[in-house]
Amino acid sequence: QVGLVESGGGLVQTGGSLRLSCVASGRTFSSGGMAWFRQAPGKEREFVATIRWGGGNTAYSDSVKGRFTISRDKTKNTMYLQMNSLKPEDTAIYYCAGKTRYWILTAIPTHENEYDDWGQGTQVTVSS
Repeated sequence: QVGLVESGGGLVQTGGSLRLSCVASGRTFSSGGMAWFRQAPGKEREFVATIRWGGGNTAYSDSVKGRFTISRDKTKNTMYLQMNSLKPEDTAIYYCAGKTRYWILTAIPTHENEYDDWGQGTQVTVSS
C-alpha cells in the first residue's frame, strides 16, 4: 500500500524556521520525483518546490526561492523541506506529492496533475 506521510509542521514566529519531512512507503519515485505543495485558507493549492529523485535537480516557486530548500534521502525514501525566514503568508497546509512518471528535465513538473500520490498534509502557521 502506497503512503506518503508528512511531519514537522507547527507554529513558528515570523523569521523562524521549520523542517518538514515526507516519508514514502510502498513505492519509490526513482524515475520521477517528489514535490511540496501548499494550500492557504480560501486559496487554491499551489506549487512550492520539486526535486528529481535520480539527479537531485530542484525547482522552486518564486515566493519561496532563496528561503526554502528541498532535499531527499534516497536511503530513507524521505523528502525534506527546510523553511527559513518564514513569513505569515507561508501559513498553509503543506502537502507532499510523488511523481512516478519520468521527470523530464526540460519540463519541470509544477502542476498537481503531474503527481500520482499525495500525503494528508501538515499545518504550518507563521505568526506575525
